[in-house]
Amino acid sequence: MPVNSTEALKARQSNQPAIDETIWADSQALGSQLQLLRERLFPPEAAKQLRRFSSAEVAKLIGVTESYVRHLALAEDGPVPEKAPNGKRAYTLDQIHALRRHLTKGKTCYVPGRTLGEHLQVLAVTNFKGGSGKTTSAAHLAQYFALRGYRVLAVDLDPQASMSALYGYQPEFDVGDNGTLYGAIRYDDERRPLSEIVRHTYFPGLDLVPGNLELHEFEHDTPRVLSDRNRDPDGLFFMRVSNALESVGDNYDIVVIDCPPQLGFLTMSALCAATSVLITVHPQMLDIASMNQFLAMTSQLLSVVREAGGNLQYDWMRYLVTRYEPHDGPQAQIVAFLRNLFSERVLTSMMVKSTAISDAGLSKQTIYEAGRETMNRQTYDRAVESMDSVNAEIESLVKLAWGRAVT
Repeated sequence: MPVNSTEALKARQSNQPAIDETIWADSQALGSQLQLLRERLFPPEAAKQLRRFSSAEVAKLIGVTESYVRHLALAEDGPVPEKAPNGKRAYTLDQIHALRRHLTKGKTCYVPGRTLGEHLQVLAVTNFKGGSGKTTSAAHLAQYFALRGYRVLAVDLDPQASMSALYGYQPEFDVGDNGTLYGAIRYDDERRPLSEIVRHTYFPGLDLVPGNLELHEFEHDTPRVLSDRNRDPDGLFFMRVSNALESVGDNYDIVVIDCPPQLGFLTMSALCAATSVLITVHPQMLDIASMNQFLAMTSQLLSVVREAGGNLQYDWMRYLVTRYEPHDGPQAQIVAFLRNLFSERVLTSMMVKSTAISDAGLSKQTIYEAGRETMNRQTYDRAVESMDSVNAEIESLVKLAWGRAVT
């Protein structure tokens, strides 16, 4: 006698775990393997460390000649770097920063941080389309500024916390309760000062506010607060990120925020805290169509915030073309289309798609951390040149916002 198909289906389902149980088991298995991989890359007794820099790299970062850097090392004038196994001098980033201070005499200044009267620069990097290079752009931008002597705070507002992982903090293992920005902007008595949440990194001059799934709580709490009390008891909700950053602002020149990949209360709060906005764009037609929806929704939401008293006067807003393939004809057409449409709001420099960046990411490194000797040198040089070009253009915008002359 044939078995009823519905009964057979129910029998099979009764022997299978519920989908939430399957997903939970998968997440635990994946998390364990990621932790094992992390321990192999960075043993528990060894913290992640930044590589040393050659005299040529030091000269480029500071803005002097390589021969002058070598002269200073030989004369022991300033910080004395160690010799690498090949006999060449190699500087730590701390030594590079010390050399900047040592060389700053009179009117000649090699320390680029903001001075009296120059406001804190808060750069929000955003887009709600996955794969747009948002986190890659934010992580490299923060490191670029730190390499050049600025005091930088990176804020990971993405619950997926990819930037935190890249900077050496595994979100599910290293970031506990109240260990994200949520701890400084929550609505209850457990709120804590942001200064207690900020973490130093292995990258001198670069601090981090890490992220993890806890950030979702702000998205859940805010509607409840607005509904129950019709207002934020400690001021307008969209000012919470701004107020938190202001509490540590004197310690930094630049804040780089990696925004969540969706338009929620966190993103709106970040945009209200920002002095400038960088929107990443992958030059594919589906991504452009998605960006159109992003811009329309952002405009509508922020207009409500502005009418409620939010300050949305930015120093600048720019579109950054990411993962660009120079020999891809359709991508070139889309870039030309964007430049014709948005003019100077599209950065001249573009982040070129590179295997060097992907290869560095396999070991949780950026292209700035990976050594030139670890991969094909031409590929490495092209990737660094592209990244530097993009970030130098953004640095020029920051300097203009401070009222400085840009050469």
